[in-house]
Amino acid sequence: MDSLSPISPTFLSDDDHDAFLGFVEYARSSLSSSSAANGDDNGGDGDPPPWSWVVSRILKTCVAYSSGVTAAILLSDLFQAWNEQRKYLTSKKKLELVNQLKTRRARMRLPNTVTIDSIYEKHFLSPSSVLEAVIVDTFLLAGTNIYILSLGDLWSSCAIDLYLHRRFYEYVGKEGILRKGRQILLTGCCLRTAVQGSGHPRLLPTEYLVILLDEDKDEDAMLLGAQFCTYSFSSISADNIKHGASFSFYARIESIETLEPFGCTQRKQIILVDNEDVKIKFLLWGEQVLLANLFSVGSMLALDRPFVANVVNKNHEASQELCLEYGSATQIYLVPVIQHEEQVLLTSTQMKSQGLRLSGISNENQGLKASQVSLQCDSRGSIDFSKYPFRSYAMDLNDKMTGISIYGTIMDISREKNTSEAVFCLAIEDITGVIVVKLHFIGFWSLGRVGIGHTVYISGLTCSMTLQKMLEVSWFEKEPGTYFVNLSCLPALLNSSCLHKLSLLSDISNWINNTHICCVHLDKIEHNNIQALPCHNRCGCFVKERSDGSVWCSFCQCNCETGRTYSFLLHITLADESGKVLAWCVGPTAAELLQISPDEFLMLPEDERAMYLYTLQNEEFMVAIVKGKKRGDEFLLLSQEHFPEWEITRAQKCE
Repeated sequence: MDSLSPISPTFLSDDDHDAFLGFVEYARSSLSSSSAANGDDNGGDGDPPPWSWVVSRILKTCVAYSSGVTAAILLSDLFQAWNEQRKYLTSKKKLELVNQLKTRRARMRLPNTVTIDSIYEKHFLSPSSVLEAVIVDTFLLAGTNIYILSLGDLWSSCAIDLYLHRRFYEYVGKEGILRKGRQILLTGCCLRTAVQGSGHPRLLPTEYLVILLDEDKDEDAMLLGAQFCTYSFSSISADNIKHGASFSFYARIESIETLEPFGCTQRKQIILVDNEDVKIKFLLWGEQVLLANLFSVGSMLALDRPFVANVVNKNHEASQELCLEYGSATQIYLVPVIQHEEQVLLTSTQMKSQGLRLSGISNENQGLKASQVSLQCDSRGSIDFSKYPFRSYAMDLNDKMTGISIYGTIMDISREKNTSEAVFCLAIEDITGVIVVKLHFIGFWSLGRVGIGHTVYISGLTCSMTLQKMLEVSWFEKEPGTYFVNLSCLPALLNSSCLHKLSLLSDISNWINNTHICCVHLDKIEHNNIQALPCHNRCGCFVKERSDGSVWCSFCQCNCETGRTYSFLLHITLADESGKVLAWCVGPTAAELLQISPDEFLMLPEDERAMYLYTLQNEEFMVAIVKGKKRGDEFLLLSQEHFPEWEITRAQKCE
């Protein structure tokens, strides 16, 4: 079909001269055209998908298929994923009761949310999946005392039955809150698939069920007032706990954090703030961490009969600090945070980018340029840019922005000093300027080798102002929405002709802030330009032995007695029909060019090493090459005065 045709030169970015970005715009315009053409079926108005969504999806496919992808593979994956994501907007058939529940106020759709229709289609349900459901009916299974809830959702055309967990039996019946029309959240569900002659698929019981409340409804407001306004966190005392008092609290979720495992047990910590601005920790243990899938920052949590305990620290010792836990008698109600929207004006850079994109689209319905878009914001005024339709640039970043994605070239990288935490500063440049991103890691650097001159994509950035009125851009490892890819070291980039444009060596100096893909042969390899040195596995940097015998990684600023191996540092001359370039490389890239491992090379006698290198001359390779430089004290072991300015970040032998 037409939408799967090869990339059109129209969508090659004039500003970036980057074929990858060109394909991103080509894919977005193809999806936009498809949505407009099938608007009646999908409810689409021809709006393109968010720029960051397309980039992340393409890169995740490339990571999954290191041998390379085609335009057809990428577009097929994008079309399928985009259509599935939009399905819930326009389901033609709706359950009548569910239709009546639609309100004018929008609340955020939780991550991992699945639809009932998708459960039937895939015959599968992950325990971490979330169901945002409404009770269509409640009944007893014939001949038993087992309660069944018939559930629908806002996006599906059918219902599914759930065996209700017995801890919720007191909430069903004529006076119970779990009755027809009530909205609930579920996770930790397992699917009992139907076998021949045994009826329809059903959901097995789960104790991770949260009841949604609406403060604007009299019944729910009365429940909250009567049951949850008596106690505040300051009411908890040792005497109350000793005499077995039960508490009910109403508080706002301030943050949701993953803690270090307690032995082999997973833990999550929810920070709650009551109406007196008193904070307390609500801890989830083991399988209970699934409950955190149902919570969102800013929502109000009504917590009935939580278990009160002492906080247990990483040394397995109980402190004097009190916390709440999810006990056998605990019941949770939730008043979801209402998502407000704010109009965001496009910057001049984005207006220009949008104009260039639309100039290549013939469909006149898409010829109108937007000057502003509506984005969701939280109660603190922070605006979520994860669904921003256009690319964000360095100069666009400002205070109270979350979910930002940036694509650019690394100009500097270092570990932040005067802190025990693993925080690294990454300077990223695009066509508008440079931003410095603080990367916060849970324990240690975990992104592999990242060097100056490399092209990276990073999502999940948060912007805030410091006390000194300086903009601070942060990234927190493993937080929802965070993603980091080093395109310069991505194997699939070399093998995917739709994502790169072959460059001649004579041309690469004209566009230095790009990752260039070149087809070259090895012109000259000098034996004295090869070194095999110990390097740190986590970051790919060379290490040195200190006077006290310890082995030190200057990049990670840590000892690494273990977790190190030998790696090549290679200077090599590359050539094609247009000229020659002296370049350097390390690690797997150097081993790929030399077609031998460091250990094997070191085992060869001196004369055999020279003979082996001679046999490699004129071997052809596809390489990714960037304008880089030595990174601070990464190469303190090296004393070459004329270190090459070009780095080979990836190489693959041409068959």
